[in-house]
Amino acid sequence: MTTDPLSWLDEHAAARVGAGLRRELRPRSPRAQSIDLASNDYLGLTRHPRVTDGAIAAVRRWGAGATGSRLVTGTTTEHELLEAELAEFVGAEAGLVFASGYAANLGAVTALSGHGSLVVSDAGSHASLVDACRLSRARVEVAPHCDVAAVDRLLSVRREDRALVLTDSVFSADGDLAPLAELHRVTRANGAVLLVDEAHGLGVRGTGGRGLVSELGLAGAPDLVITATLSKSLAAQGGVVLADARVRAHLIDSARTFIFDTGLAPAAVGAARAALRLLRAEPERAVRVLERAADIAQIAGVPAPESAVVSVVLGAAQVAVDAAEACRSRGLAVGCFRPPSVPEGTSRLRLTARADLTAAELDTIAAVLGEVLAEVRDADVVPA
Repeated sequence: MTTDPLSWLDEHAAARVGAGLRRELRPRSPRAQSIDLASNDYLGLTRHPRVTDGAIAAVRRWGAGATGSRLVTGTTTEHELLEAELAEFVGAEAGLVFASGYAANLGAVTALSGHGSLVVSDAGSHASLVDACRLSRARVEVAPHCDVAAVDRLLSVRREDRALVLTDSVFSADGDLAPLAELHRVTRANGAVLLVDEAHGLGVRGTGGRGLVSELGLAGAPDLVITATLSKSLAAQGGVVLADARVRAHLIDSARTFIFDTGLAPAAVGAARAALRLLRAEPERAVRVLERAADIAQIAGVPAPESAVVSVVLGAAQVAVDAAEACRSRGLAVGCFRPPSVPEGTSRLRLTARADLTAAELDTIAAVLGEVLAEVRDADVVPA
């Protein structure tokens, strides 16, 4: 018997290194030293003076921390204003803010399911929805990606009275869109509720960035729940559930990630409110981010996406790691998605567009990606 009970960690670490799956933290500089195609700052608002001023004003008024859970001392008038403003923006009846988008998904799914219910989740759902399924204590079925007929079959033969269907609106790895209108039709026909994670849709899809749910005319449906993060298009931190007022009341009573977690810090609330005001005042930002995504896709030689995400599949994990490092060394920061974020053999560069990319930056992106992808092709490792 080993005297080191953690020796197995060394074996796992070595296996990850060999498979090109070792992760590293890379602290970034406060001053941009490269062009950013890696973050989720889709609207380019993270450093906008109005957004940072909103965060500073909230800190000066409320202090640095929320001081407690939302049900004790962690709710301010700023939190409630943000909830109302977000709900009105997307066309929902009510909103409830959580400390993160992850917490919002965990709280909403577990509180709306439980023993004696069915949860059907898309195979491409975000990790937070996957973990929510695991914690739900419901019977869980995973439907093939964007397969509405499969969801319909699973719902129609269920034994449970209650059922919840989960999907992203925009899937984070490929940037493709869920068939929300068709999913809502079959969930309603089967007496189920549809929960849509708009993390990558808010600020990008729909009129003025109101999201894919709004774009498809589904906003305000009582049998549809929206979750979203405040950390992407809204340049802050936190998560929100937007739904029928009865859902909000139920989550306040039942969502463990709401009840037992410290409330969202005032700075994040103030920043998110300021970013939302900017998006209202400048709705063209949502249009521009899709235009920049199309530009990046053309540069990379892949089809134009329907979101801010441009996915360039390279195959093996180490190939993607090396390509990302080659981009970084040339002043271009890109995302690198490997298993378990994506299936084996589909590791990729994940390029995210920003509404504020300039023509000069696009020229640099074209030069760098052209060089790096040519090197990958010359090595004959790009999948057919």
